[in-house]
Amino acid sequence: MPNVSNVVKTIQDIMRKDAGTYGDAQRLEQLGWMFFLKIFDDREKELELLRDDYKSPLPKYLRWSSWATDEEGITGEELLAFVNNTLLPKLKSLTGGADKIAGLIRMTFDDANNYMKNGTLMRQVINKINGIDFNASDDRHMFGDIYEKILKDLQSAGNAGEFYTPRAVTQFIVEQVNPRLDKQETILDPACGTGGFLVCAIEHLRRQVKTEADERFIQDCFAGIEKKHLPHVLCMTNLLLHGIDVPSNVRHDNTLARPLRDWSPKERVDVIVTNPPFGGMEEDGIEANFPSEFRTRETADLFLVLLMKLLKPGGRAGLVLPDGTLFGEGVKTRIKEALLTECNLHTIVRLPNGVFNPYTGIRTNLLFFTKGQPTTEIWYYEHPYPPGAKSYNKGKPIRIEEFEPERNWWGDESDGFAARVETEQAWRVSIEQIKAGNYNLDLKNPHNTDTGPGDVDHLLPEYEKLLAQIAATRATLKAQLQNALTDTAGTDT
Repeated sequence: MPNVSNVVKTIQDIMRKDAGTYGDAQRLEQLGWMFFLKIFDDREKELELLRDDYKSPLPKYLRWSSWATDEEGITGEELLAFVNNTLLPKLKSLTGGADKIAGLIRMTFDDANNYMKNGTLMRQVINKINGIDFNASDDRHMFGDIYEKILKDLQSAGNAGEFYTPRAVTQFIVEQVNPRLDKQETILDPACGTGGFLVCAIEHLRRQVKTEADERFIQDCFAGIEKKHLPHVLCMTNLLLHGIDVPSNVRHDNTLARPLRDWSPKERVDVIVTNPPFGGMEEDGIEANFPSEFRTRETADLFLVLLMKLLKPGGRAGLVLPDGTLFGEGVKTRIKEALLTECNLHTIVRLPNGVFNPYTGIRTNLLFFTKGQPTTEIWYYEHPYPPGAKSYNKGKPIRIEEFEPERNWWGDESDGFAARVETEQAWRVSIEQIKAGNYNLDLKNPHNTDTGPGDVDHLLPEYEKLLAQIAATRATLKAQLQNALTDTAGTDT
């Protein structure tokens, strides 16, 4: 397998020479549609071998293998003219053939642009992409790794990018929520980004496959919604890469733009796994889609309300939320009260700082709940750093192996997690305690005397007290110094 960082760096270095690409954001968008065509072409070759009746929705001359795979093929002005005047316009207006796939491609390229102005440099980029054989790779998550590498570069440059959820986090959440193939459970990620949770869920289901009918069910048992164009394209590409023939269940839309009351019972699902955007605000008017008691412009809060709506009775959810949701008041309190009333919030895994570096230093939590029964107690598990580590970083991210203690401790929801025991990392809190604390869920580990930095609400009074002490000390020292100077002046006289 080629080194991800080296491949991406080489492609970026080539694209930086092109006068048409201004910054990594445009380069990422350019790579997005190129990767889609390359991976879609690879997938089509597989389908042609597996299915005698398979017919491509693309005319032969538009397929990646027809114009892109020959290293000595069209280049320079000829390549630019083909991409700008033939390839992209035809893909944006694609009709006929396999309708579902054709519509998917048309949607994918609606907002696609070619930013490159040098056809020779474009040929070099294409040749580098051709050097990545995703199908032969033992690890198909290389695509996600490429995306993450560029996102980190965007972040390092001071630009706002998407949060790439670490693979270990998505895998752990999916494993513990445990979508069941034998029960034909449906899965949703309403803020799916590049599809990390969906891919993990698909892989989880594939380990349960026993018949061809099982595989057919997997092809259509999931759904995703993504607001931004680029992550949406990359999500569909990622799903193609993981054996989903027509990932048309992933919509390019703002999930929160639809009034809550308009979601019908038929649209409810068995499983939701997601990392909703946090730290952001929705545009004016979005909050009007929600009941008055839950109206806020904070994205993560609105998604939590939506999740309660979209789960079937008995449905299960696993998601990432920031500390602010746990200790926040006002609307946040009302949302948490509704959650604990309508759902059994049975587990909160508290993650340490740095899990989402370099995107944000905000502390995060993994929440697991089941709809239909009120919460009677919440189990907390404080996830520690691995031995010898003081934080996570680009070179040492969180790994799935670190969750082995949680896996062993988890137990079974069917018996109320009877096997769980309190440890130095695990403790439980009754619903009465939660209510007495005005639904504050930001509860520290009682077994840990080092409480850590705490949250703003706790820190602010201490900070103000220290400032007052410093001001008093400064005033005292100033007075003493003034007296000393006065005494000295009197002696000299």
